[in-house]
Amino acid sequence: MTRSIKPTAWALMGVGVLVLTAGAAAFRRAPSAPVAPPPAEVSVLTVAPETVAARYEYVGQAEASRSVEVRSQVTGVIVARPYAEGTDVAKGTLLFRIDPTTYEAAYRSAQARLANAERNLARLKSLLASRAVAQKDADDAQTAFDQAQAAVDQTKKDYDDTSVRAEIAGRVGRARLELGARVTGPGDLLTTVEQVDPIYLNFSPSDQDILRWRRDAATGQLLLPRTMSVQVVLADGTVLSEPGKLNFVDLALQPETGTQQLRAVLPNPKHVLLPGQFVRVRLLGLKIPKAILVPQRAVQQGLGGAFVYLVADSGKVALRNVVATSWDAGAWLIAAGLQAGDRVIVDGVQNAAPGAPVKAVAYQPPADSAARVP
Repeated sequence: MTRSIKPTAWALMGVGVLVLTAGAAAFRRAPSAPVAPPPAEVSVLTVAPETVAARYEYVGQAEASRSVEVRSQVTGVIVARPYAEGTDVAKGTLLFRIDPTTYEAAYRSAQARLANAERNLARLKSLLASRAVAQKDADDAQTAFDQAQAAVDQTKKDYDDTSVRAEIAGRVGRARLELGARVTGPGDLLTTVEQVDPIYLNFSPSDQDILRWRRDAATGQLLLPRTMSVQVVLADGTVLSEPGKLNFVDLALQPETGTQQLRAVLPNPKHVLLPGQFVRVRLLGLKIPKAILVPQRAVQQGLGGAFVYLVADSGKVALRNVVATSWDAGAWLIAAGLQAGDRVIVDGVQNAAPGAPVKAVAYQPPADSAARVP
Protein backbone atom coordinates (compact mmCIF):
# COMPACT_ATOMS: atom_id res chain seq x y z
CA MET A 1 0.00 0.00 0.00
CA THR A 2 1.47 3.37 -1.04
CA ARG A 3 1.56 6.14 1.54
CA SER A 4 0.72 9.60 0.41
CA ILE A 5 3.04 12.52 1.28
CA LYS A 6 1.38 15.53 2.67
CA PRO A 7 1.89 18.87 0.96
CA THR A 8 3.37 20.31 4.12
CA ALA A 9 6.24 17.80 4.12
CA TRP A 10 7.01 18.55 0.49
CA ALA A 11 7.24 22.19 1.28
CA LEU A 12 9.65 21.67 4.16
CA MET A 13 11.90 19.48 2.07
CA GLY A 14 12.05 22.10 -0.65
CA VAL A 15 13.01 24.81 1.76
CA GLY A 16 15.83 22.67 3.18
CA VAL A 17 17.26 21.99 -0.25
CA LEU A 18 17.21 25.68 -1.08
CA VAL A 19 18.96 26.54 2.18
CA LEU A 20 21.70 23.95 1.62
CA THR A 21 22.22 25.05 -1.97
CA ALA A 22 22.41 28.71 -1.04
CA GLY A 23 24.84 28.00 1.82
CA ALA A 24 27.14 26.03 -0.47
CA ALA A 25 27.10 28.79 -3.07
CA ALA A 26 27.76 31.40 -0.43
CA PHE A 27 30.67 29.35 0.89
CA ARG A 28 32.14 29.14 -2.59
CA ARG A 29 31.75 32.86 -3.28
CA ALA A 30 32.87 34.45 0.04
CA PRO A 31 36.73 34.93 0.13
CA SER A 32 38.68 34.58 3.38
CA ALA A 33 39.57 37.86 5.18
CA PRO A 34 43.25 38.98 4.43
CA VAL A 35 45.75 38.75 7.28
CA ALA A 36 47.86 41.95 7.66
CA PRO A 37 51.66 41.27 7.59
CA PRO A 38 53.62 42.26 10.71
CA PRO A 39 55.52 45.60 10.58
CA ALA A 40 58.99 45.38 9.06
CA GLU A 41 61.84 45.33 11.57
CA VAL A 42 64.42 48.12 11.27
CA SER A 43 67.46 49.06 13.36
CA VAL A 44 67.32 52.58 14.68
CA LEU A 45 70.03 54.93 15.91
CA THR A 46 68.92 57.58 18.38
CA VAL A 47 70.76 60.80 17.54
CA ALA A 48 73.07 62.03 20.31
CA PRO A 49 75.44 64.95 19.58
CA GLU A 50 79.09 64.38 20.48
CA THR A 51 82.50 66.00 20.11
CA VAL A 52 84.45 64.55 17.19
CA ALA A 53 87.70 65.25 15.40
CA ALA A 54 87.53 67.62 12.43
CA ARG A 55 88.99 65.96 9.35
CA TYR A 56 91.35 68.03 7.23
CA GLU A 57 93.80 66.31 4.91
CA TYR A 58 96.19 67.82 2.37
CA VAL A 59 98.93 66.78 -0.02
CA GLY A 60 102.33 67.58 1.46
CA GLN A 61 105.89 67.44 0.21
CA ALA A 62 108.94 66.61 2.28
CA GLU A 63 111.88 68.99 2.44
CA ALA A 64 115.24 68.76 4.19
CA SER A 65 115.25 70.71 7.43
CA ARG A 66 118.75 71.95 6.56
CA SER A 67 120.54 71.96 3.24
CA VAL A 68 124.16 73.08 2.81
CA GLU A 69 125.98 73.52 -0.49
CA VAL A 70 129.53 72.19 -0.35
CA ARG A 71 132.00 74.52 -2.10
CA SER A 72 135.76 74.88 -2.01
CA GLN A 73 137.36 78.09 -0.78
CA VAL A 74 140.57 77.42 -2.73
CA THR A 75 141.46 76.57 -6.30
CA GLY A 76 143.16 73.41 -7.44
CA VAL A 77 142.71 69.89 -8.69
CA ILE A 78 140.56 67.34 -6.84
CA VAL A 79 142.88 64.52 -5.76
CA ALA A 80 140.53 62.58 -3.45
CA ARG A 81 136.82 62.03 -2.77
CA PRO A 82 136.66 59.66 0.20
CA TYR A 83 132.90 59.73 0.80
CA ALA A 84 130.24 57.48 -0.78
CA GLU A 85 127.48 59.34 -2.56
CA GLY A 86 124.03 59.14 -1.00
CA THR A 87 125.23 58.09 2.45
CA ASP A 88 124.91 59.69 5.86
CA VAL A 89 127.93 61.61 7.09
CA ALA A 90 128.79 63.24 10.39
CA LYS A 91 129.72 66.87 10.78
CA GLY A 92 133.39 67.35 9.87
CA THR A 93 133.61 64.29 7.58
CA LEU A 94 136.18 64.74 4.78
CA LEU A 95 134.36 64.95 1.45
CA PHE A 96 136.95 66.26 -1.02
CA ARG A 97 140.68 66.91 -0.97
CA ILE A 98 142.17 69.59 -3.19
CA ASP A 99 145.84 69.22 -4.18
CA PRO A 100 147.57 70.74 -1.11
CA THR A 101 151.14 70.97 -2.47
CA THR A 102 151.17 74.70 -3.23
CA TYR A 103 149.27 75.66 -0.09
CA GLU A 104 151.45 73.52 2.16
CA ALA A 105 154.58 75.16 0.75
CA ALA A 106 153.15 78.63 1.26
CA TYR A 107 152.27 77.76 4.83
CA ARG A 108 155.77 76.54 5.63
CA SER A 109 157.32 79.61 4.03
CA ALA A 110 155.08 81.86 6.10
CA GLN A 111 156.08 79.99 9.24
CA ALA A 112 159.76 80.54 8.42
CA ARG A 113 159.23 84.26 7.89
CA LEU A 114 157.37 84.45 11.15
CA ALA A 115 160.20 82.77 13.02
CA ASN A 116 162.70 85.18 11.53
CA ALA A 117 160.52 88.18 12.38
CA GLU A 118 160.10 86.93 15.93
CA ARG A 119 163.90 86.60 16.41
CA ASN A 120 164.50 90.07 14.96
CA LEU A 121 161.83 91.60 17.20
CA ALA A 122 163.31 89.99 20.29
CA ARG A 123 166.81 91.23 19.43
CA LEU A 124 165.70 94.80 18.83
CA LYS A 125 163.65 94.88 22.04
CA SER A 126 166.73 93.93 24.07
CA LEU A 127 168.77 96.65 22.34
CA LEU A 128 166.00 99.18 22.83
CA ALA A 129 166.20 98.67 26.56
CA SER A 130 169.86 99.84 26.49
CA ARG A 131 169.03 102.58 23.98
CA ALA A 132 171.25 100.95 21.37
CA VAL A 133 168.58 101.24 18.67
CA ALA A 134 165.90 103.75 17.88
CA GLN A 135 162.29 103.28 18.88
CA LYS A 136 161.33 103.32 15.20
CA ASP A 137 163.46 100.27 14.49
CA ALA A 138 161.73 98.35 17.26
CA ASP A 139 158.31 99.46 15.99
CA ASP A 140 159.15 98.36 12.45
CA ALA A 141 160.22 94.96 13.78
CA GLN A 142 156.90 94.62 15.65
CA THR A 143 155.02 95.47 12.45
CA ALA A 144 156.98 92.91 10.48
CA PHE A 145 156.23 90.29 13.12
CA ASP A 146 152.51 91.06 13.06
CA GLN A 147 152.43 90.82 9.26
CA ALA A 148 154.29 87.51 9.34
CA GLN A 149 151.79 86.19 11.90
CA ALA A 150 148.89 87.23 9.65
CA ALA A 151 150.52 85.51 6.68
CA VAL A 152 150.86 82.31 8.71
CA ASP A 153 147.19 82.45 9.70
CA GLN A 154 146.07 83.00 6.08
CA THR A 155 148.28 80.32 4.57
CA LYS A 156 147.25 77.86 7.29
CA LYS A 157 143.60 78.53 6.50
CA ASP A 158 144.21 77.99 2.79
CA TYR A 159 146.06 74.78 3.54
CA ASP A 160 143.25 73.57 5.82
CA ASP A 161 140.68 74.49 3.14
CA THR A 162 142.21 71.95 0.77
CA SER A 163 140.33 69.42 2.91
CA VAL A 164 136.66 70.10 2.17
CA ARG A 165 134.53 68.80 5.04
CA ALA A 166 130.82 68.50 5.83
CA GLU A 167 129.56 71.52 7.73
CA ILE A 168 126.53 69.64 9.11
CA ALA A 169 125.51 66.04 9.72
CA GLY A 170 123.19 64.66 7.07
CA ARG A 171 122.90 62.80 3.81
CA VAL A 172 125.46 63.78 1.20
CA GLY A 173 124.46 63.98 -2.46
CA ARG A 174 126.19 63.03 -5.66
CA ALA A 175 129.50 64.63 -6.59
CA ARG A 176 129.18 67.43 -9.12
CA LEU A 177 132.91 67.32 -9.95
CA GLU A 178 134.95 64.15 -10.29
CA LEU A 179 138.55 63.27 -9.45
CA GLY A 180 141.02 65.20 -11.57
CA ALA A 181 138.63 68.10 -12.16
CA ARG A 182 139.94 71.58 -11.43
CA VAL A 183 138.06 73.68 -8.89
CA THR A 184 138.13 77.38 -9.61
CA GLY A 185 136.88 78.46 -6.20
CA PRO A 186 133.57 79.01 -4.40
CA GLY A 187 131.75 79.33 -7.71
CA ASP A 188 131.95 75.58 -8.26
CA LEU A 189 129.37 73.44 -6.44
CA LEU A 190 130.94 70.19 -5.30
CA THR A 191 127.92 68.51 -3.67
CA THR A 192 125.19 69.13 -1.07
CA VAL A 193 124.54 67.82 2.44
CA GLU A 194 120.91 67.66 3.57
CA GLN A 195 119.65 67.05 7.08
CA VAL A 196 116.58 64.77 6.94
CA ASP A 197 116.15 64.06 10.66
CA PRO A 198 114.09 65.97 11.51
CA ILE A 199 112.45 66.66 8.18
CA TYR A 200 110.06 69.39 7.03
CA LEU A 201 106.63 68.84 5.44
CA ASN A 202 105.13 71.65 3.39
CA PHE A 203 101.39 71.73 2.65
CA SER A 204 98.93 74.40 1.57
CA PRO A 205 95.31 74.71 2.80
CA SER A 206 92.99 76.70 0.56
CA ASP A 207 91.77 80.15 1.46
CA GLN A 208 88.27 78.66 1.85
CA ASP A 209 89.49 76.29 4.56
CA ILE A 210 91.32 79.08 6.33
CA LEU A 211 88.23 81.29 6.31
CA ARG A 212 86.10 78.38 7.56
CA TRP A 213 88.51 77.76 10.44
CA ARG A 214 88.38 81.38 11.51
CA ARG A 215 84.59 81.63 11.20
CA ASP A 216 83.84 78.36 12.95
CA ALA A 217 86.39 79.03 15.71
CA ALA A 218 84.80 82.45 16.34
CA THR A 219 81.30 80.93 16.61
CA GLY A 220 82.37 77.96 18.72
CA GLN A 221 81.66 75.42 15.98
CA LEU A 222 85.35 74.46 15.81
CA LEU A 223 87.78 73.99 18.70
CA LEU A 224 91.43 74.73 17.87
CA PRO A 225 94.35 73.25 19.85
CA ARG A 226 97.11 75.40 21.27
CA THR A 227 99.69 73.39 19.34
CA MET A 228 98.78 71.94 15.98
CA SER A 229 99.99 68.41 15.26
CA VAL A 230 100.01 66.51 11.99
CA GLN A 231 99.83 62.87 11.01
CA VAL A 232 101.59 61.61 7.89
CA VAL A 233 100.19 58.97 5.54
CA LEU A 234 102.51 57.46 2.94
CA ALA A 235 101.53 56.66 -0.64
CA ASP A 236 100.83 53.01 0.24
CA GLY A 237 98.48 53.98 3.09
CA THR A 238 101.00 53.46 5.89
CA VAL A 239 100.45 55.87 8.78
CA LEU A 240 103.61 57.02 10.51
CA SER A 241 103.35 56.52 14.25
CA GLU A 242 105.31 59.64 15.18
CA PRO A 243 103.29 62.86 14.70
CA GLY A 244 104.79 66.14 13.60
CA LYS A 245 104.38 69.69 14.91
CA LEU A 246 103.33 72.74 12.96
CA ASN A 247 106.25 75.20 13.12
CA PHE A 248 105.62 77.74 10.37
CA VAL A 249 102.63 79.58 8.88
CA ASP A 250 103.22 81.87 5.94
CA LEU A 251 101.99 85.42 6.40
CA ALA A 252 100.49 85.74 2.92
CA LEU A 253 98.52 83.65 0.46
CA GLN A 254 100.16 82.36 -2.68
CA PRO A 255 98.68 84.56 -5.45
CA GLU A 256 99.00 81.82 -8.07
CA THR A 257 97.06 79.18 -6.14
CA GLY A 258 95.09 81.07 -3.48
CA THR A 259 96.57 78.87 -0.75
CA GLN A 260 98.56 79.53 2.39
CA GLN A 261 101.74 77.57 2.98
CA LEU A 262 102.13 75.73 6.28
CA ARG A 263 105.10 73.71 7.43
CA ALA A 264 105.46 70.93 9.98
CA VAL A 265 108.59 69.37 11.41
CA LEU A 266 108.64 65.59 11.88
CA PRO A 267 111.16 63.16 13.45
CA ASN A 268 112.65 60.96 10.74
CA PRO A 269 115.27 58.74 12.44
CA LYS A 270 114.97 55.88 9.93
CA HIS A 271 114.90 58.24 6.93
CA VAL A 272 111.54 56.90 5.79
CA LEU A 273 110.81 60.32 4.31
CA LEU A 274 113.12 61.83 1.72
CA PRO A 275 113.24 65.38 0.34
CA GLY A 276 110.78 65.81 -2.51
CA GLN A 277 108.57 62.90 -1.43
CA PHE A 278 104.79 63.45 -1.60
CA VAL A 279 102.63 62.37 1.34
CA ARG A 280 99.19 63.08 2.82
CA VAL A 281 99.13 65.34 5.85
CA ARG A 282 96.26 65.14 8.35
CA LEU A 283 95.72 67.89 10.89
CA LEU A 284 95.25 66.64 14.44
CA GLY A 285 93.62 68.32 17.41
CA LEU A 286 90.80 70.22 15.67
CA LYS A 287 87.43 69.24 17.16
CA ILE A 288 83.79 69.80 16.31
CA PRO A 289 81.53 70.09 19.37
CA LYS A 290 77.89 68.92 19.30
CA ALA A 291 78.44 66.99 16.07
CA ILE A 292 75.80 64.59 14.74
CA LEU A 293 77.08 61.43 13.09
CA VAL A 294 75.04 58.71 11.42
CA PRO A 295 76.31 55.54 9.70
CA GLN A 296 77.08 55.99 6.04
CA ARG A 297 74.44 53.52 4.84
CA ALA A 298 71.68 55.41 6.66
CA VAL A 299 72.08 58.42 4.36
CA GLN A 300 70.26 58.06 1.03
CA GLN A 301 70.64 60.15 -2.11
CA GLY A 302 67.69 61.44 -4.08
CA LEU A 303 66.99 64.02 -6.73
CA GLY A 304 66.58 66.64 -4.02
CA GLY A 305 69.82 65.71 -2.24
CA ALA A 306 70.61 63.60 0.82
CA PHE A 307 67.88 62.30 3.12
CA VAL A 308 67.32 59.77 5.90
CA TYR A 309 64.35 57.75 7.13
CA LEU A 310 63.16 58.35 10.68
CA VAL A 311 60.83 56.46 12.98
CA ALA A 312 58.31 58.97 14.27
CA ASP A 313 56.65 58.83 17.68
CA SER A 314 53.68 57.15 15.99
CA GLY A 315 55.90 54.24 14.97
CA LYS A 316 55.62 55.12 11.31
CA VAL A 317 58.36 56.01 8.84
CA ALA A 318 59.08 59.65 7.97
CA LEU A 319 61.48 61.10 5.44
CA ARG A 320 63.87 63.91 6.46
CA ASN A 321 66.19 65.91 4.20
CA VAL A 322 69.68 66.42 5.63
CA VAL A 323 72.97 68.12 4.78
CA ALA A 324 75.87 65.65 4.97
CA THR A 325 79.26 67.39 4.88
CA SER A 326 82.14 65.03 5.62
CA TRP A 327 82.85 61.39 6.34
CA ASP A 328 84.20 60.47 9.77
CA ALA A 329 85.22 56.87 10.50
CA GLY A 330 82.46 55.33 8.39
CA ALA A 331 79.81 57.87 9.38
CA TRP A 332 78.48 61.02 7.77
CA LEU A 333 78.71 64.29 9.65
CA ILE A 334 75.26 65.88 9.46
CA ALA A 335 75.40 69.67 9.42
CA ALA A 336 71.62 70.25 9.20
CA GLY A 337 68.36 68.29 9.28
CA LEU A 338 68.69 66.26 12.48
CA GLN A 339 68.57 67.02 16.16
CA ALA A 340 69.08 65.18 19.42
CA GLY A 341 66.51 62.44 20.00
CA ASP A 342 65.68 61.76 16.33
CA ARG A 343 65.51 58.05 15.57
CA VAL A 344 67.30 57.34 12.28
CA ILE A 345 66.80 54.05 10.44
CA VAL A 346 70.16 52.43 9.72
CA ASP A 347 69.35 48.86 8.64
CA GLY A 348 66.17 47.85 6.87
CA VAL A 349 65.72 51.03 4.83
CA GLN A 350 64.74 48.85 1.85
CA ASN A 351 61.62 47.84 3.75
CA ALA A 352 60.80 51.35 4.90
CA ALA A 353 58.35 53.65 3.14
CA PRO A 354 57.06 56.98 4.37
CA GLY A 355 53.93 56.46 6.43
CA ALA A 356 54.41 52.69 6.88
CA PRO A 357 54.53 51.27 10.41
CA VAL A 358 57.77 49.56 11.44
CA LYS A 359 59.17 47.70 14.40
CA ALA A 360 62.20 49.61 15.72
CA VAL A 361 65.10 47.86 17.43
CA ALA A 362 68.25 49.54 18.73
CA TYR A 363 71.14 49.79 16.26
CA GLN A 364 74.27 47.92 17.33
CA PRO A 365 77.49 49.23 15.71
CA PRO A 366 79.97 46.56 14.58
CA ALA A 367 82.62 45.62 17.09
CA ASP A 368 85.42 46.31 14.61
CA SER A 369 84.20 49.77 13.64
CA ALA A 370 86.98 52.33 13.32
CA ALA A 371 87.66 54.37 16.39
CA ARG A 372 87.45 58.08 15.99
CA VAL A 373 90.47 60.24 16.56
CA PRO A 374 90.10 62.11 19.88
